[in-house]
Amino acid sequence: MECIFCDIVAGRRESHRVLDAEDAVAFLDARPLFPGHTLVVPRAHHETLTDLPVPDVGPFFTQVRRVTAAVETGMEAAGSFVAANNRVSQSVPHFHVHVVPRNRKDGLRGFFWPRSRYGSEEEAAAVAATLRSALAP
Repeated sequence: MECIFCDIVAGRRESHRVLDAEDAVAFLDARPLFPGHTLVVPRAHHETLTDLPVPDVGPFFTQVRRVTAAVETGMEAAGSFVAANNRVSQSVPHFHVHVVPRNRKDGLRGFFWPRSRYGSEEEAAAVAATLRSALAP
């Protein structure tokens, strides 16, 4: 089975990596809601949250928490939206958490949000660098 996210974790597919930790990898979503929209995935392949082994849940979500703080700080956001789909609307069958920077009156309504792309690879690389800096201890 080929998994895009496993390929990203293994370095076989390019991404704008934000975090490379023992238990999780985070990278910019290729079709972000807003600049800084980041996906956090467990390093090991697990299709859904319920497939993630119980001992891995705490360490994984510790990394989600770190990335959330980095997204809010790095993107100067008032807050964030943190969410995961389990099977339904899960475009890649590898568990992942979306961390999306939010600001009041940012235009998001309900769950039908417009997706876009970064203006350039350079823009995406700069956003990823900003978030990596915000992750520094």
